[in-house]
Amino acid sequence: VCIVDPAKRVDVLGKFPLPVEVIPMARSLVAREILKQTGGQPVWRDGVTTDNGNWVLDVHGLSIVDPVGLERTLNQIPGVVCVGLFARRAADVVIVGGEPPVVL
Repeated sequence: VCIVDPAKRVDVLGKFPLPVEVIPMARSLVAREILKQTGGQPVWRDGVTTDNGNWVLDVHGLSIVDPVGLERTLNQIPGVVCVGLFARRAADVVIVGGEPPVVL
């Protein structure tokens, strides 16, 4: 199940930064590889630590037309823990908040 705010609906993914969880010691390497492989601009979300003790890079400036392929590419970079696309397994239900909520 995927629950989103109505403002998050877009025709092409990439309007909002893509979060990528990384091992702290690999942050710079991962950022350079993301820039090289995708052209996106990774920005360290300073002061944020995940529940696993990792850091988050927010990747700006992407136009994501192949989410499964991008997720696969990013997951192949050493030091990447998780990519905020979750595209390999599509949601069974998408609930868009609002009054009343819209279920897709």
